[in-house]
Amino acid sequence: LWATIALGFLFVIFQAWEYSHAYHELNLTLGSGVYGSTFYMLTGFHGFHVTMGAVMLSVIAVRAMKGHFTPHNHFAFEAVAWYWHFVDVVWLGLFIFVYWF
Repeated sequence: LWATIALGFLFVIFQAWEYSHAYHELNLTLGSGVYGSTFYMLTGFHGFHVTMGAVMLSVIAVRAMKGHFTPHNHFAFEAVAWYWHFVDVVWLGLFIFVYWF
């Protein structure tokens, strides 16, 4: 779980690096036409959701370490896991749409 959290935050760090590279070296801005605005909008919203997912996973990890979950009481854990997997699947589509087309 901690590795997933670390990789989530690492993704956001790399996304920030990519934004810096795209803006300063490729001159890709929100005003660069449809691709620029679409790129920043799609990847920005996704980065926000990854950040929120990593924060939620961090809370779940702390709660798990404190023994808050049982075999019968683990809805929060399962809900966050579903959210995280949904964000992963969305990234697959975004990656293909943004970087391959």
